[in-house]
Amino acid sequence: MLRSLVDLALSTNNLTGSIPASIGNLGMLTTLQLDGNILSGLIPSTIGNLMKLNVLDLSLNPLSGSIPSEIGYLKQLGYLIFIDNQLTGSIPPGLNNLTHLKFFQIANNKLVGHLPENLCFSGLLTIIGATDNNLTGPIPKSLKNCHSLHRVRLEGNQLSGNISEDFGIYPNLDYIDLSRNNFYGELSTNWGKCHNLTSLKMSNNKISGKIPSKLVGATQLFVLDLSSNHLVGEIPLKLGTLVSLFNLKLDDNYLLGNIPLELSKLSNLENLNLAANNLSGSIPTALGECKKLWNLNLSNNRFGESIPAEIGRIHNLQILDLGHNLLVADWRIAKLDGAIPNIRAFQEAPFDALRATENFSTKHCVGKGGCGTVYQADLTSGQVVAVKKLPVSPDGDLANLKGFTSEICALAEIRHHNIVKLYGYCSHQRHSFLVYEFLEGGSLGKILSTEDHVLYFDWIKRVNVVKDVANALSYMHHDCSPTIIHRDTSSKNVLLDLEYSAHISDFGTARFMKPGSSNWTSFAGTFGYAVPELAYTMAVDEKCDVYSFGVLALEVIMGKHPGDLIYSLSSSSSSSSSTSTAHGILLKDVLDQRLPAPENQVAEQVFVVAKLAFACLQANPLSRPTMRQVSMKLSHDRKSHLQNEFHVITLGQLISTAQPLEYLPSILGLYVHVFHFLLRFFKFNPHF
Repeated sequence: MLRSLVDLALSTNNLTGSIPASIGNLGMLTTLQLDGNILSGLIPSTIGNLMKLNVLDLSLNPLSGSIPSEIGYLKQLGYLIFIDNQLTGSIPPGLNNLTHLKFFQIANNKLVGHLPENLCFSGLLTIIGATDNNLTGPIPKSLKNCHSLHRVRLEGNQLSGNISEDFGIYPNLDYIDLSRNNFYGELSTNWGKCHNLTSLKMSNNKISGKIPSKLVGATQLFVLDLSSNHLVGEIPLKLGTLVSLFNLKLDDNYLLGNIPLELSKLSNLENLNLAANNLSGSIPTALGECKKLWNLNLSNNRFGESIPAEIGRIHNLQILDLGHNLLVADWRIAKLDGAIPNIRAFQEAPFDALRATENFSTKHCVGKGGCGTVYQADLTSGQVVAVKKLPVSPDGDLANLKGFTSEICALAEIRHHNIVKLYGYCSHQRHSFLVYEFLEGGSLGKILSTEDHVLYFDWIKRVNVVKDVANALSYMHHDCSPTIIHRDTSSKNVLLDLEYSAHISDFGTARFMKPGSSNWTSFAGTFGYAVPELAYTMAVDEKCDVYSFGVLALEVIMGKHPGDLIYSLSSSSSSSSSTSTAHGILLKDVLDQRLPAPENQVAEQVFVVAKLAFACLQANPLSRPTMRQVSMKLSHDRKSHLQNEFHVITLGQLISTAQPLEYLPSILGLYVHVFHFLLRFFKFNPHF
């Protein structure tokens, strides 16, 4: 065996199975990188034998079980990285022996208990990441004077303690996020002494007291998020000196007084959210000087007088919410008193949309679905938008108020080029509708089912569409806080522009993942894309979207919904012969026969899409990759994967390299057979 091996780096491959216990025999190892694979099972305790190990990275795998206590033997360990696994249990006390850590990253697992007390015992720790676990207890005392800290991410846990006492001064700190925990106490003036700090996020805690004026000593701040706390007093005038600030969120507190005129000096400000406070007075006309603002939310306060026309100077403004104030203007659809500022947020969304659709005339209708009717609106400015009108019940109530609210909440927090943009909305007894960017290409399902379009939808465009959807879902799952689950990823909800760039739409069934909650819900989604486990559980998580993505990816390369193919593979699972059955089916024979077969590098990319699609269709949710893994494979993997000529590759080879499809018998088999029966009986069209 390779007993002299020093570095073992197998990152970003397709390794499956468990980590062998024999890895503990590589006693000379200093670096072990197995991240970005599909490794499952437990972390072997024999890793504790690697006494010279400095780097241990097992991230981005579906590893389960607890962290072995034997890892505490690795006293030379500097980098411990277990991000995005399925690890459970508490962090073993033995990790207190790791006194030379520089990186400690355990984010996106299911760990409980306390953080190790000696994380920064030697003063070397630069990065700590424990986002989205179920950790409790106080902040380790060794962190208070850990001057080496550069990046701290502890959001999404149940950590507690007095925030004014648990943290010190960090001269090298660049980023800290303590959001969604149970911290209390008042903000310390010490944060203003962290002169390299660019992001300070402490939302959704129980922080009280006033916002200290000395906070502005952190002159490099780009992001300040203190929303959803118990802050009182006025907004400090000196916040206007933080000239680098582009995101300021103070919403959902108990702040009083006026909006300081000094905030108009924040020339780089893009997002200003002061909603849900007790602010009063008039809206400052000087806010019109914040020319980069795209989101301005002043709702649920006590602002009076009129809406200043100067806001019309903010040409980048896309989202404006002034609801639930004491403003003079009458915002009813039937009548508008006073002039509306000449900006997109007003003119185009939603008021001009009514005129452009001629009060929702059928001649402007471009599509209908269960969630509403979509109209094309040509605005007076020359821009074209899409208007989705929601159905209203006979008594005048919105038929799906929850879906309407979900869509607004989700899209208001999202900025991604592969997710449809929401320009505005209107909630009214007569009309309730949403205004989006208009995507001329139409839905993916429509393109796949239209012979005139499909020939222009070549293999490169199709691979790029799959990449776009993967990137969007990865962003929602891993970069949004809290995580957003779409729950209805299907070809009818993927819209294309004229360049065939894909955008996920229809967030009416979207769900915010609540840390510590069971996240159970009623069924939502589209038959043929919904996960099989919904036949026996109503719990939802990111793996629901992963499965739907797998169906969608196959649909893109097959040119039709893959229901029959999935059924044929599933129906043989009871005899454990799904792989052997698949060996008789060539990949080239299930691809869209309306296009010439892919060749060379394009064939490589189609192969990767197909392999990842089958990996996403694993019946066991824990065996499915994360969308971050899928996105990385599609976007960054440049290695050759074809072991044989493309025309002889079978589905069996794809399934075996993607990890064998462990189709569940009994209840899953029932689900599959019932679905297939419905598919045939009702002649189900997934593109409807």
